[in-house]
Amino acid sequence: MSDASPDAVGALVRDRSVIVCAGPGGVGKTTISAAIALEAAREGRRACVITVDPARRLADALGVGSLSNTPAAVQGAFPGSLHALMLDTKGTFDDLVERHARNEAQAQAIRANRIYQNLTGMLSGTQEYMAMEKLYELTESGDFDVVVVDTPPTRNALDLLDAPRRLTRFLSNRLFRALLAPTRASLRLLTIATQALLRTISRVAGAEIVQDAVDFFQAFEGMEQGFSDRASAVRDLLTHPATAYVLVTSPRPDSIEEATYFAARLGDTGVEPAALVVNRVHPAFAPVATGDLEGAGALGDIVENHARLRRAAAEEAGAVAALVEQVAPSPVARLPLLGSDVHDLDGLGEVADHLFGRPPVR
Repeated sequence: MSDASPDAVGALVRDRSVIVCAGPGGVGKTTISAAIALEAAREGRRACVITVDPARRLADALGVGSLSNTPAAVQGAFPGSLHALMLDTKGTFDDLVERHARNEAQAQAIRANRIYQNLTGMLSGTQEYMAMEKLYELTESGDFDVVVVDTPPTRNALDLLDAPRRLTRFLSNRLFRALLAPTRASLRLLTIATQALLRTISRVAGAEIVQDAVDFFQAFEGMEQGFSDRASAVRDLLTHPATAYVLVTSPRPDSIEEATYFAARLGDTGVEPAALVVNRVHPAFAPVATGDLEGAGALGDIVENHARLRRAAAEEAGAVAALVEQVAPSPVARLPLLGSDVHDLDGLGEVADHLFGRPPVR
């Protein structure tokens, strides 16, 4: 399959309202995400890019000092607008509780609960769901035409995409619903089976922790339907035709293997990648006639190095070929290995030029 035309890749910016960039770690997903958002701004759209990575890579790529949980404007010479934020899991969870609580007293009781305080930082899947909640919040705000999500490495990204369904399952769990039953100050009104389970947990973890858990669940009384409805809305957003998944990888064999796994898992959900971006590809050099130059001093070294680069490019092309076939007929963009790291808008602009087929600015 041939590489994508600029129009094919550009359609991602013009036609979609949500773009999720996923793939292995260390392949430049953050840079690609920011470049896609920048291109949207250059097309005159209102764009926002969000990262769930606590590292500073997105802020560095945008050339700004820091990012928070609130969209921050990035200044640049483009007709649209560009904003960026870094996910704050606890802050997003707090906002969600505030939205669904009956009153401020209920919201305060939840925020003060020790189980909730641990939940926002440690429970598996919390960060992933809050990332999707933030995505939903941004799309529903009406402030942006397109939101680009920079996800964690592949397998965590799959958790992120599955998070709304897992939250819905949790909210319908019989133990959760039993703990929502009013117990006043004791466990006496709980079913015998639930009491037996809690007594077992109590012996292992301590009665105080169990009571905290009961208090936590009961503080949520009346809110579970709102959470469940919101999770369903987020799930619908992730499967909507206006949402595109861009698979980002590098030509390294381990990255190709991870990206192949993600493409297969994504296909299991009935979703196909809208595009494949292969980043940091070695250039393809034309063969040269070596003649008697082999080993002939510095010139011979150059020829030998040229041959090594040609072999590396050929090996990369072979490694990428199977993945390209798997994502067909999705467009494929191959981005060259740049001479320096991307740390500002000029560098991002160069990446966007390669990705979307723009002629370089001289």
